[in-house]
Amino acid sequence: MKASKSTDQVTLRVLVLGATSAIAMAVEQKLAERGASFYLVARHPERLEALRCDLLTRGAASVTVCAMDLDDTVMHPRMLEAAVAALGAIDLALIAYGVLGDQAQAETDYVAAEAIIRTNFLSASSLITWLANYFVAQGRGTLAAISSVAGDRGRKSNYVYGASKGALNIFLDGVRNRIDRTGVQVLTIRPGFVSTPMTAHLRQGPLFASTDLVADGILRAIAKRKDVVYVPGFWALIMLVIRCIPGSIFKKMNL
Repeated sequence: MKASKSTDQVTLRVLVLGATSAIAMAVEQKLAERGASFYLVARHPERLEALRCDLLTRGAASVTVCAMDLDDTVMHPRMLEAAVAALGAIDLALIAYGVLGDQAQAETDYVAAEAIIRTNFLSASSLITWLANYFVAQGRGTLAAISSVAGDRGRKSNYVYGASKGALNIFLDGVRNRIDRTGVQVLTIRPGFVSTPMTAHLRQGPLFASTDLVADGILRAIAKRKDVVYVPGFWALIMLVIRCIPGSIFKKMNL
């Protein structure tokens, strides 16, 4: 199988970490309709089993599930080796889990802040390190990770979550710079507001996008071998403006 293999081809072998997240499920459903094979990892066995049945109904070639807490980095190598054994090889790995956390609690309780950073950055970095080396040895593949526009600049409303995603962005930048010349795609996905259970407590405004729209943007970015994608695309302009606001002004803004 060549490095340029398209997501439109039915032999795509996909590892999804955080498989029951809303965005991941939207991506999986679209790939199942194209006949992909899956190895799905998430915490809740019953949700994984329901997802497995759904994807097979939609046309997936095969679906293997693994229930585990991805914060347990010690278990990552064993799980990833099992994924390779089940699929035969991995063409696409999508890291799709994360926690928003409680910003107010994290401002005064370091343990709460550390938990957000551990899930969103440290555990993801463990997976990225293993997968990057796997894809380099294989000579091809796509490593995609869902980050957030919140990682582009620290804001008082969610700076702990934003810091975890900003660190993830920089880590992915460095990995990409190290392995891009080997033919491996490293894609950083930066969604804006998405209508998911994680954001259900927020007021849904015109900037919110559906998971279906975000999934389409992710698959287009994979097919075009992009490095970074903002989904929906207008968030690239919004965040450019936010990054360009002088610090002396930005620190006085209620963001």
